[in-house]
Amino acid sequence: MCGITGIYHVKTRKRLDAFDKISVQKMTDTLWHRGPDGKSHYFDEIIGLGHRRLSIIDIEGGTQPIHNEDESICVIFNGEIFNFIELRNNLKAHGHCFKTLSDTEVIVHAYEQYGYDFPRFLNGQFSIALWDRHTEELILVRDRVGITPLFYSVLPNGDFIFASEMKSLLVHPSVTTEIDLAGLEQIFTLWVNIPPRTIFKNISELSPGTSMRISREGLSIKQYWSFDFPRESDYCDQPIDVYIERISEILSDSIKLRLRADVPVGAYLSGGIDSSLICGLLGKITNNDFETFSLSFENKIYDESDSQEIVQKHLKVKHSSYLIKDEDISNSLPQVVRLAERPLLRTAPAPMLKLSQHVSSKAYKVVLSGEGSDEIFGGYNIFKEDKIRRYWAKNHQSKLRPQLLQKIYPYINNKERNGFGWQYFFSQGLKDTNNPFYSHMIRWNNTAFIKNFFHPDVRRCFNPENNVYRPLRDLLPRDFMAWHPLSRAQFLEATLFLPGNLLSSQGDRMLMGNSVEGRFPFLDHRLIDFVATIPPQYKLYGLDEKYILKKVASAYVPKSILMRGKQPYRAPIQKSLSCINNQVSELIGPPKIKDFGYYDLIRAQTLVEKARSEATLSEREDMALIGMASLQLLHHQFLT
Repeated sequence: MCGITGIYHVKTRKRLDAFDKISVQKMTDTLWHRGPDGKSHYFDEIIGLGHRRLSIIDIEGGTQPIHNEDESICVIFNGEIFNFIELRNNLKAHGHCFKTLSDTEVIVHAYEQYGYDFPRFLNGQFSIALWDRHTEELILVRDRVGITPLFYSVLPNGDFIFASEMKSLLVHPSVTTEIDLAGLEQIFTLWVNIPPRTIFKNISELSPGTSMRISREGLSIKQYWSFDFPRESDYCDQPIDVYIERISEILSDSIKLRLRADVPVGAYLSGGIDSSLICGLLGKITNNDFETFSLSFENKIYDESDSQEIVQKHLKVKHSSYLIKDEDISNSLPQVVRLAERPLLRTAPAPMLKLSQHVSSKAYKVVLSGEGSDEIFGGYNIFKEDKIRRYWAKNHQSKLRPQLLQKIYPYINNKERNGFGWQYFFSQGLKDTNNPFYSHMIRWNNTAFIKNFFHPDVRRCFNPENNVYRPLRDLLPRDFMAWHPLSRAQFLEATLFLPGNLLSSQGDRMLMGNSVEGRFPFLDHRLIDFVATIPPQYKLYGLDEKYILKKVASAYVPKSILMRGKQPYRAPIQKSLSCINNQVSELIGPPKIKDFGYYDLIRAQTLVEKARSEATLSEREDMALIGMASLQLLHHQFLT
């Protein structure tokens, strides 16, 4: 991974002056954590590009920008092209000449060979900026699933700037911004923003799987890839062994491609099926010659170290763990928010930042991780919940059908804690099964409770239909409602929560905060496209999630890991924030709450005092608390 940024005088056509060059340099310097190994710049008449490098492939010769033979095409990019060797050989056969061994150079020649369709030939994770001097076009491209970030802004004079992170855009003197209340409502409903909207006004995000052309004719965006599924009636059911063999083949090849590096590659090990399978296959490929890294928690409710130890002993690999204490989370929260550049609804990113710091201290720059498996193989409880509620809706008077929810949420039968309200909670919108967002509405409505803590002036600006559900409907493919319900739920999870939270706030930002690159074998587009063709019953078999992946994993993962119940990765909120540092304490105190103007002072202080007392917060109150603290931090860090 690296950091990229640039300025294009597309509207004014003004030649870059000293002021512009200084601006590019400052924007580039802001991204130092993404590329501590070097920085470089490129200045043409009307465009300036900046690059920070984390050197992983072709350490000596891979300095960017890289040009074609006559230097009419220039490219900088953040990420990796994993199939660069195969692409380079193919492009050489077409007569292209290469000067380096880097993966960056294949982008230049792929553009020459395939034109605007070149992203379709790339297997990797990338944000690309390509300058074509002949056409005076700037082309931006983001990878298929949104592993790498890319943001842009159109300046008041019509000129264009872009960067890997929003903080880089915010140092440009012509960028003025404030919190976008529509973007705020999206986060406090969906947990994420819907691109191009971000939390800041005047700053946009390029959507995953899209390319953008910027020229004198304006901006044009093209989607070159998306999550896609067959119509419910169009699945071709083959013997399960056929699917198992093909998944193993693709996943193994995906790991092999992601081992391409001129530096050591390690792996995260959480103790769950996904990371354990990655490590099991990695052990077969490398003869167990790699190192694993994990988190353990002082708070045993969140700790998975017993499972991690089982896998580590099974593989006999070198392993180290970082112990998380509650104060680690509170103390790192300001840095977490600065890196994430958005309000948070969980403290989970904070331990991930500590883990990447631990990895970096071991002199590793690259780790493999298991993100994406739950989305493509149907691993989340929300998928099982959707299936149960649809079954219940067919006989909504049934007393037995809702009891199935205890299979996935065993605590709901605890009357002392939950009373009888759980059944009412899950029955909301029960019969509205034709709602395209049926699978997620309970989660989103539950999250939206947090909006009650905002100041009345802010709440008056909230409009869920215009700010949330209309842009969501615009995301849906034309034949979305002809898909199987599981496929619909997977699409929503994979296009919203995966890139907007797991791969960004919890992934790229926490990794690159310590200059560590994450690689995700489950997110190879070949695997995603193939698994989409597998009938849903092999993913969610009854209420057994990731059924077919467990079949694949049985050859590599200890049986006890396969049999254990799913434990989502989480981190403590209330206990962590009860020991918050002085800066955060001040920011959620009455003067700053009143000064910033987002929250209702009485409700905010009631929540803060409850959190500091012995009273137990509900899940919604937990989310409201971290949401409040992180929004106050965000405003303080970027808007004051």
